[in-house]
Amino acid sequence: MDAPPLHIVLLAPQIPNNTGNIGRTAVAAGCVLHLVHPLGFDMDEKARRRAGLDYWDHLDCREHDSWEAFLESERPRRLWLYTTRSQRPHWNARFQIGDYLLFGSENGGAPEHVHQHVAESCGEEHLVKLPMRPEARSLNLATTVCAAVYEGLRQFDQ
Repeated sequence: MDAPPLHIVLLAPQIPNNTGNIGRTAVAAGCVLHLVHPLGFDMDEKARRRAGLDYWDHLDCREHDSWEAFLESERPRRLWLYTTRSQRPHWNARFQIGDYLLFGSENGGAPEHVHQHVAESCGEEHLVKLPMRPEARSLNLATTVCAAVYEGLRQFDQ
């Protein structure tokens, strides 16, 4: 199997349909999907079948018990945190093959200690966002992930 162009990391995802759509994006783009617990739903085979995730066996999905367990097992060199708290648009980011794109929970984003870790280990410029009009509070998680992944692929000319 080829090395993945990008890694998608979901911190405590809450909505199974979002995670399912993100899994489909990961399969289509050849990315690895990382799910950092706690999850707001079951991931057993019966639950996946019920949700119609018939492509899930094509997905490289790695579950991690916690943020710390994720860091320990993956040892990511380059993280990009997508956050509404950033002013830097993601098209100013210069992605590299193998980067980790990090997304917080649907109901609260990424915790402060994750923001601090990314800023300290990778630099403030690794906190990015998808720009939107002020009246839009946020975008759907699956939409944001898809836009982020395909911007990375565009930069890699894939």
